[in-house]
Amino acid sequence: MKQLDYSFLGIRQSIYSMLICFICFAFLSCDYPQKSPKEKAAINAESILGNPSYPAISYGGYRGTSRDIQPTLVQLQNDIKILHAMGIRVLRTYDLQFDHSPNLLKAIDALQKEDPSFEMYVILGSWIDCKGAWTDQRDHSVGAIENNTLEMEKAVRLANQYPHIVKVIAVGNEAMVHWQEAYYVKPDVILKWVNHLQGLKKKGKLPTDLWITSSDNFASWGGGDDSYHLDALTQLIKAVDYLSIHTYPFHDTHYNEDFWVTKNNENASKEESIEAAMIRAVAYAIGQYNAVKNHLATLGVDKPIHIGESGWSTASEGFYGDNGSHAADEYKQALYYQKIQEWSKQNNITTVYFSAFDEQWKDPNGPLASENNFGLFTIDGKAKYALWPLVDKGVFKGLSREENGPQINKTFEGNLQKVLAKSKAPKTKA
Repeated sequence: MKQLDYSFLGIRQSIYSMLICFICFAFLSCDYPQKSPKEKAAINAESILGNPSYPAISYGGYRGTSRDIQPTLVQLQNDIKILHAMGIRVLRTYDLQFDHSPNLLKAIDALQKEDPSFEMYVILGSWIDCKGAWTDQRDHSVGAIENNTLEMEKAVRLANQYPHIVKVIAVGNEAMVHWQEAYYVKPDVILKWVNHLQGLKKKGKLPTDLWITSSDNFASWGGGDDSYHLDALTQLIKAVDYLSIHTYPFHDTHYNEDFWVTKNNENASKEESIEAAMIRAVAYAIGQYNAVKNHLATLGVDKPIHIGESGWSTASEGFYGDNGSHAADEYKQALYYQKIQEWSKQNNITTVYFSAFDEQWKDPNGPLASENNFGLFTIDGKAKYALWPLVDKGVFKGLSREENGPQINKTFEGNLQKVLAKSKAPKTKA
């Protein structure tokens, strides 16, 4: 594929060329051959996970500052078309407390009825809370029976209603990691529901090729300290069809900065310092993946491990911005996106990138809070720097998040010098 010429932008050509080549290879050089309905019916989690032809991304379609304002079916379809155009074939959702996930499945189903060759699959998330979650009466050893049961019932119903779309049910999201103090549960709570779903599969009450997992921090899967190494976790590892682990070097640029802050090298340019830091960031994520893999080896368990969530925010007024670790900006996000995906493809590992679009409901502290800015697209549908090559190739031509809204275009008016001006080298030590 012909390489685009960005040399006039006055940056190191080697760095940007690497980004261009990767994006083009990852999404544009793939044929994504159309499949018949019969062929699609044969697609299952086992054939999707670890398959580079099925890139995955975390998706939330919320436009407002509250989830009380649900995206419409048209808005969901607009988002799906945008993600499909960039090559995404798997969407991960988080809960069934709102209409978002059921409506997303409805939207995908409608698009497939219009075009039977249209492919998009879903890792369906179900939310799990402890008893008394979000109150000062929390009991982490017991699940919130009523709410958790409703989540499971909805997940089962939707998996049976849309078996051609739902390929995985994830029981809980970061529901076991101890720093989720507001709602976390002990592994036996997750194990109970995983066993329930696996039992339904055996009874023919769920598709037999549906995979069951739980999406959680790498430490929760045994890659952290010994406090997580419980008998119930071992049983859970054996019960799931694969492990879905989360790794966030971005957050640890503040919480565990040793890998991020290095000795000052006065001879290195800003771009060289950033490049080196992002190489360390990906190595850090790989290290957490390997920590889980090593724990499974100690148990004598051989089971697929995929990354259910990892990403990089582009803004922060707090720990990760100008007054913090300097991690949050579009330039670093692009490098992390490229490097983690490249490693994943080379090792036949699915990394569900977090996330598709910025969402403003996540953190009420303001639009520049880091949690609100993990998207590869802004809320108004601008493609961040990581996706500029796709804009240049016309991948998003005619597509918009909103009816009669602006087409997908670049952030920073496409000016890379402005992107670089916002990007700071990581802090250094003497």
